[in-house]
Amino acid sequence: MSEYEDIRYEVDGHVGVLTLDRPDVHNALRRRTYDELTEVVRTTTARVLVVTGAGRSFCSGDDVRELMGGGEKSSAPRPAPRLTPAAGALLESDVPVIAAVNGPAVGWGMELALMADLRVAARRAKFGELFVKRGLCSDVAGIARLAQLVGRERAAELLFTGEVIDAERAERIGLVGRVVDDEQLLPAALELAGRIAANPPLAVAALKRGLRRALDPDWTDLGVWVSTTLGELFATEDHREGVRSFLEKREPHYVGR
Repeated sequence: MSEYEDIRYEVDGHVGVLTLDRPDVHNALRRRTYDELTEVVRTTTARVLVVTGAGRSFCSGDDVRELMGGGEKSSAPRPAPRLTPAAGALLESDVPVIAAVNGPAVGWGMELALMADLRVAARRAKFGELFVKRGLCSDVAGIARLAQLVGRERAAELLFTGEVIDAERAERIGLVGRVVDDEQLLPAALELAGRIAANPPLAVAALKRGLRRALDPDWTDLGVWVSTTLGELFATEDHREGVRSFLEKREPHYVGR
């Protein structure tokens, strides 16, 4: 077992299990979490990777106080436009990734689930692209992978409204492959991972590369567009109002600037 601060990573045979481990904040992602997630995905020697969350949440998305400044205007320089490193690690990896969604997966938590190749959801799981509620656009998976899975119209509805849906609806529209009882989530994900890991790893990796060639956009180009657009949206009053209203637990008042 490798030692990290924000995640746990364990390998059993040919299957690695990455657990987001900040349950007190619903596994919200801070810079350290992103860095540790990226490192595990890029360096794993497992044949299959299972990603899940500690406690009752899968991932609540970005830590709004650290990564969004608590709704205050920031003068800190933003990095040059690029694909989010964690997204790049997941989308470019030849290792099959299974998201074992044990609870709410919202914001970048839903992006994380979308970047997996397969999704197994507990009945208590929920899914929501909440970026619009913060005056922002989603990352690359919400733009491209969501539409691949559920079709353009359903993707547009989820993105434009920020609606949160339950696991049963997610299964009906094709967002997740299967829904299982809460206590059966990890056994079901590990059983699926074991069946994949038992196959010839070079063939599995080739199949994943083939799927990318057949179906995926240019993730780097889309990542540059997303980060450029986010840079513009982070500077808006509506973004700051979206974050402040969330922290203050009140209805937001957007002004279109």
